[in-house]
Amino acid sequence: MIDFAKVDEVLGQIRPALQADGGDVRLIEVSDEGVVTVELQGACKGCPMSQLTLANSVERVLKEQIPQITKVLPAV
Repeated sequence: MIDFAKVDEVLGQIRPALQADGGDVRLIEVSDEGVVTVELQGACKGCPMSQLTLANSVERVLKEQIPQITKVLPAV
């Protein structure tokens, strides 16, 4: 089982870059299967580049630091 607090801690490393562009990310859920659900906030919410940000920044960093993570999904 993946620790929610550990995932949130790793997201804390990504936040400054998102906040520099007027956005943010909030951890919603971590499933037993390794699926992490996040909500992009501020300027990131609805940004045309948000899918790229999610895949190339958030998901990449989370998977590097917590290999048990299988996927990162945006909150609906």
